[in-house]
Amino acid sequence: MIDLLLQPLTFGFMQKAIVIGLIIAVPTAFLSCFLIVKGWSLMGDAVSHAILPGVVLAYLLNLPLMIGAFAAGMCCALTTGYLAENCRVKRDTVMGVVFSGMFALGLVLYTGIETDIHLDHILFGNMLGVDGADLLTALTISTCVSLFLMAKWSDLLLQSFDPVQASAIGLNVAALHFGLLAALSMTIVATLKAAGLILAISLLIAPGAIAFLLTNQFKRMIPIAIAVTMAAMIGGIYLSFWIDSAPAPTVILLLTLVFLLAFFRRNEAGQTTTG
Repeated sequence: MIDLLLQPLTFGFMQKAIVIGLIIAVPTAFLSCFLIVKGWSLMGDAVSHAILPGVVLAYLLNLPLMIGAFAAGMCCALTTGYLAENCRVKRDTVMGVVFSGMFALGLVLYTGIETDIHLDHILFGNMLGVDGADLLTALTISTCVSLFLMAKWSDLLLQSFDPVQASAIGLNVAALHFGLLAALSMTIVATLKAAGLILAISLLIAPGAIAFLLTNQFKRMIPIAIAVTMAAMIGGIYLSFWIDSAPAPTVILLLTLVFLLAFFRRNEAGQTTTG
């Protein structure tokens, strides 16, 4: 019986899938907490969609796809910020226009060239097809992003809640703002091969949302989000083997289920307190 339960772990592609899942779980969960408290959930959506033209252009220029993805993500974030600050349209509306436009540009470029890139892998990931280079890239980016967030988490938190006070005490608000955008773009690049553009959105939103429902303290949100994401990664990848599904969507389904459970638990606790 034990041998049967451990059977998925005997395959190399399953082992690599779990490893890269655990690697990207830390920065995505960490960053999702900041996105939730800052109200930037849609920004993660925007940047995730916007990197597609960067990937295609990098392929045409024979550059590493990761460089194109990062450049496009930062371009989307900076363009959104500039337009939001210089027009009367609300930020979320600007985000919707910019990221849908860049995503459409990526699709036009992709369909207009001959390439051996599989669009399904870009959009939905290919967790079972990762290799050593993918693991190294994800580990390097995840480490850099996690170290930055841990080193600056108190400054980023203050800047998220009260940028005026952060500026008054001498913090470089602009540097923190763009640093968070760079961390967001790099994290999406790290998840590109494993989760793809579309599913990366959930990894950048669900963990923080779950933690926000379970605690009112930001310092407790981070370990909760990381633990939930790691558990969902292991459980989703393992479950996908037995039900013959793709690992990344299965992980997202588990995160969605946990969110619903946390939501109902929070509502029940609120009703009990009120009663």
